[in-house]
Amino acid sequence: MSGKVIAVVQQKGGSGKTTLAVNLAVTCLKRGLSVALLDTDPQGSLGRWFMMRRERLGEAGLEFSTSSAWGVSYECEKLKKTADLVIVDTPPKVDADLRPALREADLVLVPVASSHVDLWATEGVLDLAARERKRVWVVLNRARAGTRLGEDVARAAAELNAGLTEARLANRVVYAETLGEGLGAAEAGRGAAATEVAALTDEVLRLLAE
Repeated sequence: MSGKVIAVVQQKGGSGKTTLAVNLAVTCLKRGLSVALLDTDPQGSLGRWFMMRRERLGEAGLEFSTSSAWGVSYECEKLKKTADLVIVDTPPKVDADLRPALREADLVLVPVASSHVDLWATEGVLDLAARERKRVWVVLNRARAGTRLGEDVARAAAELNAGLTEARLANRVVYAETLGEGLGAAEAGRGAAATEVAALTDEVLRLLAE
């Protein structure tokens, strides 16, 4: 698996795009893959995480780059030459600026928090991805196991014109804590979160290999 691109997209802010990108990246690093992160969101959360990581560890262990929407193709081509996996974090909007990231993607991941509002926000993303003929997989984030709302959202997500990953990330404080520390949940020694991320990484890598 060489030079694959994952685009993490969602129209609604606060859906967990950066959390998903970071945790996939860290877990893949721990498995010996070379990883590059590309931040196209002007908010710059991924860049702040990267700088925090460098300060904390001395060396981030992965490549990082930023780009405007229209520089995505160039950056992806450059990063794919040295990285097994390029993960693109995108702005919380759906318009023509998102298309370059979708075009470069081998796999599109759409994080959806446990609310119908987040689920509704996927419609524009799915429509745009369909036009680009890209595979889209919804990842349930901040999932609340055993709740009626959680199950309702999971059931509705399964009916979308997209795949739904079996693995999901639960509503755990450790994800926010480690993000602010420049780490991934797999590096924090918290068993449940690390197990969730490992399962999701297994699934994502399997999808990329298909």
